[in-house]
Amino acid sequence: MAEIQPVRAWRYNPELNHHIDQYVSPLFDVVSAKQRELLYQNPLNSIHLSVPRGADAAGEALRRLTEWQQSGVLSQDPLPGIYVYYQYFRLPGSPREYCRKGFMCHIRAYDWPERVVLRHENTLPAAVNDRAELLARTQFQTSATHGLYRDEDFELERYCDEAIADPLCQTEEDYQGARDVLAVIQDAAVIRRFQQVLAERHVILADGHHRYEGSLAYRQARMAAEPAHHGHEPWHYHLMYLTNAAADDLRILPTHRLLLEFPDNLSDAELLARLEPYFLIMPKEDAFALPEVIAGKPWAFGLYLGGQTYKIRLKPEVHEQLSWDTTPEVKALDLTVLHYFVLERALGIVGPDAQRQWPGITYVRNFPECLQRVDSGEARAAFITNEVSMDEVERVCQSGAVMPPKSTFFYPKTLGGLLFTSIRDDESVGLLQ
Repeated sequence: MAEIQPVRAWRYNPELNHHIDQYVSPLFDVVSAKQRELLYQNPLNSIHLSVPRGADAAGEALRRLTEWQQSGVLSQDPLPGIYVYYQYFRLPGSPREYCRKGFMCHIRAYDWPERVVLRHENTLPAAVNDRAELLARTQFQTSATHGLYRDEDFELERYCDEAIADPLCQTEEDYQGARDVLAVIQDAAVIRRFQQVLAERHVILADGHHRYEGSLAYRQARMAAEPAHHGHEPWHYHLMYLTNAAADDLRILPTHRLLLEFPDNLSDAELLARLEPYFLIMPKEDAFALPEVIAGKPWAFGLYLGGQTYKIRLKPEVHEQLSWDTTPEVKALDLTVLHYFVLERALGIVGPDAQRQWPGITYVRNFPECLQRVDSGEARAAFITNEVSMDEVERVCQSGAVMPPKSTFFYPKTLGGLLFTSIRDDESVGLLQ
């Protein structure tokens, strides 16, 4: 199935590496505008490569990259390796420290129809084009996407555990409260075993659909321009962080739906009336108890509306009315139920495409923020959701369909800046051919 290759990573020089917290950056789509501005103030922060600014942003990234390589800000490791990446974190209200274990390497950029790398989200063409242009200009991969493979035997974790005891660098605490640790495996026999294990498996893309499709677009352009290519040029490959879907430390957090407005100037009472044919509507006393009230209950949601709290749950006999042209696996999802029966049936926003473009909805992960924004009048209503399970993600991906937008939030997010990889023509591909 999946072909992976070790990489000769580019990393911050040893002096800067000792203060890596100053140079790492969040993914471009999860950092707030205020956080982003603070990062830009550091002239050596990795955000200048991953999310460059300016009239010619990609050209600015190339200029800065060339300067950093020539001045020694970045240096390339002498040997190829698999880079082990552990993230230690806690969840609110829990004393447990989790450790998400994974590793970074290159993976062949498989087109979706090949069914090797599987997606669960749609993408926006403009964002894909932006990522493809940056890659074409710099030929440099600045942040790994997140992929999932399944290995119930946890074989590769044993090698990773050995490597992480001798880290290359680690953060004190990143922007999301996690501690990030990077190490490397350069043993050829061990790397070969990593390749053998992944060669028997599909990979589900958890995070980074736009960046992955940017790699696909760049690879397709290069293949069209160079029909005599042999298939192992560096630009066939994409930087990915791979974690085991069987691990309990793989966490997916819920993303709630905040309605900023109602179509047709609906009143709160009219919204409830439009929901009533489809949902059992049960008033509740404590808004802050909504996540517990709906936990583990299929097709159940919290609704905070005009200072009033409700639990709503789809009437089971109504589900067969869900008429979208998608797979049974997608129709069974809580979020599909929410988008179909609330956004389409109750509010009249018809179809997934219209819903993605509708400005009246926003997606919020912080539960108290949802309540606060309704109380302040910034939003009309908050729909509180359960998290999507890993089993649901895998079943949807295997079905060949995609989920509603913002269905998954894999936590914690990976950091940019721990390492970079080059896909220039003069890079060697792989350790073992």
